[in-house]
Amino acid sequence: MESITGLLQSWNSGDPSALSNLTTLIYLDLHRLASQQLKRERHRQTLQATALVHEAYLRVRPLHHIAWKARAQFLCVMASIMRNVLVDHARERNSLKRTRTEDHTLPDLQLPPDLDVVAVHVALEKLETDHQRAAKVVELRFFGGLDGPECARVLNISLSTAEREWRFAKAWLRDEITGARVSA
Repeated sequence: MESITGLLQSWNSGDPSALSNLTTLIYLDLHRLASQQLKRERHRQTLQATALVHEAYLRVRPLHHIAWKARAQFLCVMASIMRNVLVDHARERNSLKRTRTEDHTLPDLQLPPDLDVVAVHVALEKLETDHQRAAKVVELRFFGGLDGPECARVLNISLSTAEREWRFAKAWLRDEITGARVSA
């Protein structure tokens, strides 16, 4: 069996079967990521983890040109794609029924129970404007399911820096989402 890194490099070199083989090899990890993201949505989620993985697979297929290096990088990209799938799904659902909201809270944060995934996405985009690394830490930890040490390795930063960025981002997002932030 070929290694994950080898499959990523083969896919990057133009082997279309490498992505299928890679996905088969890490399918359980992808399904776990999808399940974690879906658990955060409290209101009648119509999307299943398997469907989320399949939709993310369809969206990652054209990205063979990325200089893939490791499993963690691929999972990070897949987590980001899954986040976008969920945001698109939530926007579509909200446009059909404007009165419904989603519960989507960040770990260790006390956010309103009626918060929706689109609000988290918009706040994260604002954070990314001025604090790109902190936003990436949130994406990896919250949407990617990575822990602190994994996050530090992926971003090539120290664990203490990753933890500091995580604390900052959680506080910033809480204030942004709850309206406690004062615009500068």
